Amino acid sequence: MYKNLNKAGSMVKTFFKVSVMLGAFVYLTGCASAVQDAYFDMWSKVGVEKRDILVDRVEDAQETQEDAQKQFVSALDEFSTLINFDGGELEEVYENLKDQYDASADSAEQVTSRINKVESVAESLFREWEEELQQISNANLRRDSQKKLKDTQLKYNKLLRSMRKVESSMPPVLTALNDNVLYLKHNLNANAIGALQGEFSTIKKDINILVGEMNTAIAQSNEFIQSLQSQ
Repeated sequence: MYKNLNKAGSMVKTFFKVSVMLGAFVYLTGCASAVQDAYFDMWSKVGVEKRDILVDRVEDAQETQEDAQKQFVSALDEFSTLINFDGGELEEVYENLKDQYDASADSAEQVTSRINKVESVAESLFREWEEELQQISNANLRRDSQKKLKDTQLKYNKLLRSMRKVESSMPPVLTALNDNVLYLKHNLNANAIGALQGEFSTIKKDINILVGEMNTAIAQSNEFIQSLQSQ
């Protein structure tokens, strides 16, 4: 896979320059799909196919969701510490909760970034597959390849929906956490903790749902990777 390619090392600078030019091109023309295809075609010239990159990026998205799971659970644990506060420096507890919120927000951004990268290479792969189907003169082979394409697209669309569901479930949790962090910031006293206790159960429920959705997306990622590798 492309992450471990030593033979591509000599082309890194060239790729960087071309990527900059491609970025300028897409800015001027808006032809994002053409730029994506050109970028992935460069990798294919050094033996890295779009299918390999797709597997790699799905794995990256999977790992990012696993990290995000841990981070949101960590934020919930810190919130629990706040609710059960029984003395000491309340400002320190507030700072810890704020750090957990910031880390969770960063994790959410990473999840979105990884999903977008999966989507870009998948779209390029499917465009190429569709085009190359027309080049297969043997009708039986063409039908078989077309069936595999449709099956792969169905599995991919299921995976993408699952990942986007995870993505859409994070902002409400982040909003709730941020609301509580901001409230606590201006009310560093025992009364504030009492006011936030009612919020804890709702946030806990939302995070548990989020973790469950991430587990589903992670499992579907494994299935999708296995299906690609078995073809």
